[in-house]
Amino acid sequence: MVDLSIVIVSWNVRDLLYRCLHSLVGGRSEAQEGFALPDGRTVEVWVVDNGSRDGSVEMVRAAFPGVQVIANQDNRGFAAANNQAITLSSGRYVMLLNADAEVVGDSLSILLDYMDRHPEVGVVGPQLRYPDGRLQSSRRRFPTPLTGFLESTPLQRWFPRNRWLTRYYVLDRPDDETSEVDWVMGAAILVRREAIEQAGLLDEGYFMYSEEMEWCRRIKGKGWRVVYLPAATVIHHEGRSSEQVIAARHIYFQTSKLRYYRQAFGPRWAGALRGFLLATYAHEWLVEAAKWLVGHKRPLRAERLQAYGQVLRSGLRPAGEGGRQK
Repeated sequence: MVDLSIVIVSWNVRDLLYRCLHSLVGGRSEAQEGFALPDGRTVEVWVVDNGSRDGSVEMVRAAFPGVQVIANQDNRGFAAANNQAITLSSGRYVMLLNADAEVVGDSLSILLDYMDRHPEVGVVGPQLRYPDGRLQSSRRRFPTPLTGFLESTPLQRWFPRNRWLTRYYVLDRPDDETSEVDWVMGAAILVRREAIEQAGLLDEGYFMYSEEMEWCRRIKGKGWRVVYLPAATVIHHEGRSSEQVIAARHIYFQTSKLRYYRQAFGPRWAGALRGFLLATYAHEWLVEAAKWLVGHKRPLRAERLQAYGQVLRSGLRPAGEGGRQK
């Protein structure tokens, strides 16, 4: 058993994936099976490619022969792809790392040191930063029934500093403070193997988004703590995969939110939220249509009209409740 298994799910972000892997293995890419950190801990790296068409798989095999590759023929989604590698991995700890992320300095050792010193912690997340050095919000409390009506809706733009989102984004604590939270962002999340064995794998009913929130909810339900550790840092080029398909990003984000609401608060809350979200997209479509009619940035308005129209036609129907939780 190695100390750490790192799992990276990739979809058409070859250049960013290269940078991600280089931040991990550096000059150790010649190793045929894994590598060791300067402190002697052993690491294996898995890349699960979800049907990329940009040469990502070929690049990994040529430039990083020590990385183990699973090449899917199509896009299986974030949760299912991670589960593929988690099942095959052997680390005492498993780290999910986005392909558009880069680990800074000795952050891996910092995360592992913390977990070794705190056996009651099941999940730890580093501080995320944008490439320009700005802080990227990555720690959360669990949502209340009202949070979904505010997060990523027009109401958030109109009332950005309301108390519900302040609580949800943990804005009442210093950014540089190690603290126990409810969940951390899946762009970089390290999980103890025992916690996975007790709580199960990611729920594959989530194609992408919200799966780490639901996972942390199950893990905390088994008695493990979740900790935000700002001493470790990861650079995150946010949304580089999902921005390739704007309408799908909206649909996956909101349907995942609805799936979580159904699981956490029941079908009535999920139904009310779905109706509200569809109304907001209808409102956004009408606003963009009016701007298009008066000739304001018509290419942009046309793009948004198409995206919002696809969202409305989807009906934001959540995935079925049969997602696997192995």
